Amino acid sequence: MAEQDWTEVRQALGLPVQQDLELLRQAFCHGSYVREHDLPPLSSNQRLEFLGDAVLDLILANQLYEDNPGLTEGELTKLKAALVRSEALHAVAKQLGLGQYVLLGHGEVENGGQEKASILADCLEGLIAAIYLSCGREAASAFIMRNFASLLEEVKSGKLPFDHKTRLQELVQAHGGRPPAYKTVETLGPPHQRTFAVEVRFDSRVIGTGRGPNKQEAEQDAASDALTHLDDWLPETDGA
Repeated sequence: MAEQDWTEVRQALGLPVQQDLELLRQAFCHGSYVREHDLPPLSSNQRLEFLGDAVLDLILANQLYEDNPGLTEGELTKLKAALVRSEALHAVAKQLGLGQYVLLGHGEVENGGQEKASILADCLEGLIAAIYLSCGREAASAFIMRNFASLLEEVKSGKLPFDHKTRLQELVQAHGGRPPAYKTVETLGPPHQRTFAVEVRFDSRVIGTGRGPNKQEAEQDAASDALTHLDDWLPETDGA
């Protein structure tokens, strides 16, 4: 795909003028693009992703610690895990429109890589690292807090983000139904980069489908799909 004007990307994402444009580009450079263009392996976003994951963990852990003085270590760990799971990162990345900037090989482009949760989550972590390295912890923290604010608010109000399976089960049981059943129908990709396809059924009918890098996240995605299309399979619900 065509290269971006990285100055425009920096402006579009609201990043400081100190942001290093080469680091910004690297944050969006997927391994498939590196291989296709015969670039050095270390020019992909994997190293930045590693650092960004740690920076994100630290900033969110600090905020959760300050916001929840009465919670135990185990409870804080559970909340942080919900905030940094692939689905949460994917939601933030989509909100920022990161898919339009990612550099992919042609095969990934044809397979819809610009919308893949794992790819966008990696880009977001790479972007956080690029901001941290160029502009420091304060700038990285401001970026994280700005873009994770709504998720942190959900946590503060007692809602665990993205627990679609629990919500779906409660809804079905409230209508007198049996718990929904999940089935893995396909496993795609090489062993080191699996994608699982899952169906969720209610009364022997497929009510949602989903995909994810593991079965747990694929089931969450399927439950989310079922909740999005409630009127198709549970007409009496009010959408709650």
